[in-house]
Amino acid sequence: MHISLSGHHTHLSERLKVYIEKRFARLERHFDHISNIHVIVSQRKHGQQAEATLHASGTEIFANAEAEDPFAAIDALIDKLDRQVIKHKEKISNHRVQPAI
Repeated sequence: MHISLSGHHTHLSERLKVYIEKRFARLERHFDHISNIHVIVSQRKHGQQAEATLHASGTEIFANAEAEDPFAAIDALIDKLDRQVIKHKEKISNHRVQPAI
């Protein structure tokens, strides 16, 4: 899994970069077919915004979140992506043929 980080109107500190990589490792536990992730952290008028595009086996998953603190925005973003990844994984596994009884 490759993570590309960028900041828009803000500087990404090393502490924030390490935090982002640590939190995104959580997604790989649920679904290991993630090829790359593009994360953008930006300064907004009323706080910080974090958005991410996740490329996984045949699909793209997008989420964004806003909070006063960039760490809180990353946490909210991870929660949203986690739910979407689990839903995508269930969707893939539900298309298998059930054996006849």
